[in-house]
Amino acid sequence: MSRSTVPLWAFPLAIALVMAVAAHLAWWLSLRAGYIEPCNPYWDGCTSISRAARHGLGNHLFRLMMLPCAVLVATHWWLASRWLAGNGTQSRALAALGVTCALALGVYATFLGTEGAAYGFLRRYGITVFFGCGFLAQLLFLRRWRANAMTGTARRQWQLMAAICVAMLVLGVGNVAGDALLQDRAHQDRLENALEWQLGLLLGAWYLMQAWSWRHERLRLSFEGL
Repeated sequence: MSRSTVPLWAFPLAIALVMAVAAHLAWWLSLRAGYIEPCNPYWDGCTSISRAARHGLGNHLFRLMMLPCAVLVATHWWLASRWLAGNGTQSRALAALGVTCALALGVYATFLGTEGAAYGFLRRYGITVFFGCGFLAQLLFLRRWRANAMTGTARRQWQLMAAICVAMLVLGVGNVAGDALLQDRAHQDRLENALEWQLGLLLGAWYLMQAWSWRHERLRLSFEGL
């Protein structure tokens, strides 16, 4: 039997990269195929991530990438809970939130591009649960980690990750305020689309920060091989 190791920072890094590549590749392919109009989705909000990945080759590639990403998300949050436990902080709720987040992402990706009211319900609430449980998992992780991250580089990493969570919360509040204040449905949709892209960008940035943190800690996952 031989012992192999994998750096833990590879998991959040892979999640951030897969999400970014899948969304932007689907957007580019849908743009080339004429499914969506040309614009800067982060600012103009001409299309949502879901719409950009709903048709043609972009849909197939998006689903092909996001389903394994859901497995990465579940594995990542399980590892995060184990890491916290190793530092003397029990957090079973973190693993539960992470698994729920991953399952919701899997449901969303599975039914993206399908027709029917039931499938639309699964897609809509799948992505809502994914972002919601993912955000709660991030907050819980930062709360549990705080006691061991108040010095040196770890403190700066914690502060940056907390700042990203605050920015994500601001975007959520902005979305609610936009629905309440804007009378034009088209303007509401554009605002919601732009905020969705921005939220996805911040989500990826949070995972990148965690990859930096775990790389600094030199954390590795070991397992027995043949």
